[in-house]
Amino acid sequence: MKPSEQLASLSMALPAVAKPVGSYVPAIRAGNLIYTSGQIPFFDGKITCRGKVGSDVTLEEAAEAARVSAMNGLAAAADLAGGIDNISRIIRVAVFVCSAPGFTDQPKVANGASDFYASIFGEAGRHVRAAVGVAELPLNAAVELELTVEVRS
Repeated sequence: MKPSEQLASLSMALPAVAKPVGSYVPAIRAGNLIYTSGQIPFFDGKITCRGKVGSDVTLEEAAEAARVSAMNGLAAAADLAGGIDNISRIIRVAVFVCSAPGFTDQPKVANGASDFYASIFGEAGRHVRAAVGVAELPLNAAVELELTVEVRS
C-alpha cells in the first residue's frame, strides 16, 4: 500500500506545512535526501503541548506531541518531495524533549514519532533515532523533531 493510501486508511491527512517562525526554511533537499528544520507540535495553528515533560506534561501527552511533530515533519518533507508517495524511506529522526529534572524517558516520548512513521511506511518507516532531553525548546514546546527522509530518484 502506498504511504498516501495508508495515511487515508488511518483517517489521517498531512497538515499544511508550518510557516517558519525564524530565518530558515521548513525543509531542504540535498541529492536524494530531505532534511527538515525542527518541527514542534503545531496543530490548527496552535502548539498542542507546552512545558516540561515529567512535571507539566505527562509521558502520554508528550508522546502524542511527538506524533503531531512527526506529522508536521512529514508534511514539510512531502511538500518538497512532490508528495508523500515520493518518499521511499524514513532515514533519521531526532526528538528533543523539554525535560524536567530527573526525567529520563525521552525514548518513550520519541516512540510517538517512530510508531507513527512505521504505521505509514511499514519497514521503510523504521529509522535511526536520537531522543535527547533538553532544558528549553522554542515557544515552550514540550517536543521538537527533526526528520531526514530518502526520496525516489
